[in-house]
Amino acid sequence: MDDTDGMSSMNGTDGTDGIDGIGGMDEQKTTTPRSEAGPEADPEAGPGTEAGAAPGQTSRIPYRLYLGTAVLLILSGLVHLVVFAVDGGPWDAPVSWRKPVTFGLSFGVTLLAVVKVTSYVRVGPRLRTALLGVFAVDCVVEVGGITLQAWRGVPSHLDMETPFDTAVSMVLAVGGGVLVVLLTVFAVASFRHRPTGPAGMALAVRSGFAILLVALASGAAMIARGVVLTRAGHQEAAYHSTAPFKPLHGVSLHAVVVLPLLAWLLSRTSWSESVRWRIVAAVVGCYAVAVAAAGAWAVWAVLTS
Repeated sequence: MDDTDGMSSMNGTDGTDGIDGIGGMDEQKTTTPRSEAGPEADPEAGPGTEAGAAPGQTSRIPYRLYLGTAVLLILSGLVHLVVFAVDGGPWDAPVSWRKPVTFGLSFGVTLLAVVKVTSYVRVGPRLRTALLGVFAVDCVVEVGGITLQAWRGVPSHLDMETPFDTAVSMVLAVGGGVLVVLLTVFAVASFRHRPTGPAGMALAVRSGFAILLVALASGAAMIARGVVLTRAGHQEAAYHSTAPFKPLHGVSLHAVVVLPLLAWLLSRTSWSESVRWRIVAAVVGCYAVAVAAAGAWAVWAVLTS
């Protein structure tokens, strides 16, 4: 996914989108059933084709840049995993190498997924390019701020010990707000118009974005709870107050990766469209149960703490 050959395969061959075709992912678009594409789908123009431009004329440079950024974030996470192995120290602590590892990997994979998945969401190509550009920059800012604080040996979130640490915490909080707005726009767009793609992709994309909003909400709850405790003078309690929300945040964050990937993998099989759709629906149901269970545990942990 993050090597040079993988990057070239992401560019596809149909020319309709700068990032279509992860391992041939968009070969299915030429055979997309009308029930999945919807009555408004244009079979001659992919989601990334500029309005008024012939297929293949859309600039691929922005999407390659976004994908390259995602790969660099993933590599950053892997590098810091090596740093952790060499340097040691606690894994689950306010100051640890865990954050640059997990945030680098999570933001990188999520950026890859969002760039790909939004090619199935029917939004204007210029708007999509702009939103993805802001999203990519925000991902870099978030991972960069967290990595900076890890190397400084101080917490990245909820740290208001010095003016500089407070500024970093505020930048990360504002960046989180930007993420919420951007991903909500894509989520709303996916429900306004049926996403394109092979059987089950529309359900996977919509469910992935809906569950992703749960991740964003739980992340906002973590920050809000921690800020309240920090302002009340309970700094150490603030660092530990996020623990109940972490399983919910982690599980729901990657639905937008797992579910569309499943729909694409099923499209490579010889199974009928109805069978593939039922499999996607069953997995979506299981994923929803897992998210609900993590949410119930978070509520229980907060009420009993």
